[in-house]
Amino acid sequence: MEIRLCKDTEISKLAEIWYEASLNAHDFVDKDFWGSQKNNMKEKYLPMAETYVISNEKDVIGFISMVDHYLAALFIDVKQQGAGYGSRLLHFIKGRREKIQLKVYKKNTNAVNFYSKNGFVIKEELLDEQTAEEELLMEWKKI
Repeated sequence: MEIRLCKDTEISKLAEIWYEASLNAHDFVDKDFWGSQKNNMKEKYLPMAETYVISNEKDVIGFISMVDHYLAALFIDVKQQGAGYGSRLLHFIKGRREKIQLKVYKKNTNAVNFYSKNGFVIKEELLDEQTAEEELLMEWKKI
């Protein structure tokens, strides 16, 4: 298992992982929304972020994207979820930051529980204007 910076040639693969995982984790959001965001993810958001991938000998399993101290994305291939890859990526990035903030949909209880278990606390409840869904601003600080 390796964690390393993303290569430009992997952006399309990461966008696919993001799309499939988003559909899986956010069934309360219209699936057409995720499709409408796929090109933005590939052409705008991933290239502007500091993105690390976790991979095995043959393929990328997931990724984490940071913009300064903001965790913009943490997604694992849906076939590989639950095996600890997300925890490994989060632990990796926590070793490189003093503070991390993120937003997560309130209805995505698996993600809320995952981040809570990993030391994040809810700072604020917000409304995502694009989806009209409640989201939580969560934060972790190095002790």
